[in-house]
Amino acid sequence: MWDEIVEQISEATGKAFRLAKASPVGGGCINEAYRLDGDGGPFFAKLNRADELEMFEAEADGLCDIAATETIRVPHPVCRGISGGQSYLVLEHIELGGGGSQSELGRRLAKLHAVPQPHFGWRRDNTIGSTPQANPASGDWVAFLREHRLGFQCRLAKLNGLRLNGAEELLGQLGDFFTDYEPRVSLLHGDLWSGNVAFGPGGEPVVFDPATYCGDREAEFGLTEMFGGFGNDFWSTYEAEWPLDPGYPTRKLLYRLYHTLNHYNIFGGGYGSAAEDIVGRLLQAL
Repeated sequence: MWDEIVEQISEATGKAFRLAKASPVGGGCINEAYRLDGDGGPFFAKLNRADELEMFEAEADGLCDIAATETIRVPHPVCRGISGGQSYLVLEHIELGGGGSQSELGRRLAKLHAVPQPHFGWRRDNTIGSTPQANPASGDWVAFLREHRLGFQCRLAKLNGLRLNGAEELLGQLGDFFTDYEPRVSLLHGDLWSGNVAFGPGGEPVVFDPATYCGDREAEFGLTEMFGGFGNDFWSTYEAEWPLDPGYPTRKLLYRLYHTLNHYNIFGGGYGSAAEDIVGRLLQAL
């Protein structure tokens, strides 16, 4: 397997890569990950089942679309394919872990969101974690959110055994949260939590492992606020670049609900009761 991947790396980069060591890297719960050291390296490789190649292809396309905005750094995709019965994605290896500025992260993310985009959705479907995420083109954010985000996750959660009382009522009144707010179309990382953000050797912010699509920029923060790790400097600088709408403190629960349901659908457990609590809070807000 590694021989084929090394050959593809060499072909993609135009430089011979000779693998000396493939070292497992921890931290993920969906893919196996390795650091590939050797002459012409290092590189970062992800592995999964052969039938997950499309997931890696969508991830690579998301990284390329974010990179094309020239707003925030991402690891450059090198090659992907199937080898030894496994799908793989090879990325530029960036030395992460050094300190960096949360203010700069907030500024660059605001600039990413400000780049004009043609429509909600995206040019292909992808995944959020291991869950399918449909991204058909749409000019109606509320309809997109109802059908392809919240509605999909609610239906899946009920199939997985969650009662989710009040969900249909909430979906039917979704437009009421947007009566005084019309979202602009923004390119989103889509899976933005502290585990998918780091800083390079010079302190430059780096984002990775995206679930990219175009949506309301507020949707970016459903997971960001769910798990924390983004300090006051991040938020103040983001808002200095592009202030959030006054209705955000309520609408952010919609976006947290999406990710909470997704976590229930992947991991189960207490995420189910947390999702039901959010539905109740949103209905109360209405």
